[in-house]
Amino acid sequence: MRPADTSAPALHDATPAGVAAPALLCQRGSNHVGLRQFNERAVLQALRAHGSLAKAEIARMTGLTPQTIGLITARLDADQLLRREAPVRGRVGQPSVPIGLNPDGAFAIGIQIGRRSAQWMLLDFAGQLRERIVLDYAFPDTDLLLPAMRRHLNRLLDGLGALRTRVVGVGVAAPLQLGGWHRMLGLTAAQSQAWNRIDLAAQVQRLTELPVHFARDTVAACVAELLQGRGRDIPSFLYLFMDTFVGGALVLDSRLHRGLHGNAGAVASLPLAVAQGAEGSALPAQLISQASLWDLEQRLREHGLDPLAAYDERALQAPWAAHGQAWIARAAPALAHCIVSATAFLDLDAVVLDAATAPDLLQALVGRVRQALHACNWEGLHAPPRLELGSIGSDARALGGALLPLHACFAPDNDVFLKTVDRL
Repeated sequence: MRPADTSAPALHDATPAGVAAPALLCQRGSNHVGLRQFNERAVLQALRAHGSLAKAEIARMTGLTPQTIGLITARLDADQLLRREAPVRGRVGQPSVPIGLNPDGAFAIGIQIGRRSAQWMLLDFAGQLRERIVLDYAFPDTDLLLPAMRRHLNRLLDGLGALRTRVVGVGVAAPLQLGGWHRMLGLTAAQSQAWNRIDLAAQVQRLTELPVHFARDTVAACVAELLQGRGRDIPSFLYLFMDTFVGGALVLDSRLHRGLHGNAGAVASLPLAVAQGAEGSALPAQLISQASLWDLEQRLREHGLDPLAAYDERALQAPWAAHGQAWIARAAPALAHCIVSATAFLDLDAVVLDAATAPDLLQALVGRVRQALHACNWEGLHAPPRLELGSIGSDARALGGALLPLHACFAPDNDVFLKTVDRL
């Protein structure tokens, strides 16, 4: 395998690996001398986006000549990145032989560190999950979690055997400040500061010689949606993800937009009312206080019910259902307020809402948010943007983390999002 060449020219109208290009913005390669690696990546991206293809189809999609495609596929085949499938017969002339990605051609590991659980995920070259490890906790203790990170990382690597040499990197997804809002979680200031002082990416880098990429957890979730979900057909969208706390990210023209400090789409802090400014007056509530699963947890706990039902199908079953519905009624207007605010600034195509909970709860919430949006005042704005269900679910953050190193090594346009998330 060839290492990533960050000096390779970026194709500014390219779409990310796994994302179908709009008709007027098709991925195009180049026949110019010196762009061999870029063209190889353009071929890999076409296969990732469209599945197995004959050489003639690859040439048509990339704009490369059949001769160039022949040379490129031979090199990628020698690198064991491709596999040839059964010939397609029944047409005039020689049968065509579709070429696809070899799932064993490369691997990446995603690590998602959250406030209630951690995940380790092994992803193959075709973007399929090979193995997953989950660790639940009340809150991550640094003395326990850091050794666990080493142990589970090594377990995934050792399980690959001889294929271990084909792992191209590790992606880490975590909140920028894991100890943030510690009072809401009932944590001490010391517990909060213990995590806020840690450079998590640096900690993981000490555990491995593989390249390590870091992204804010909801940014990583958005990467998964961008590359393997709704981002295939929505060019610009606000991404909202609900877990213990709510968070978000922003995609503009099929590119992840990070903002000045890498915090674009950090909707948790959005105020839900206008600050009055009077001396001693309380600050307005933030979105996090009404549109997070933490709020549903508290409702269930107050009534003597298992709070973890907020994350599974029990949330809309008796005796939890009444509290789940009450939470939806409270969260939906807050999310609608967030969407109206975003639309006023960004004029978005759509909003994608996903969550680490059961699909029926998410669907009920989305339906109520749509109602709340239509009840808002849209004067001066276009009609409400499309509100779409996310397609990944609770795996989104770890999956997005694992996609980062694969994109770094094999996507033709590093500027799609990688140069930004590495700086978060």
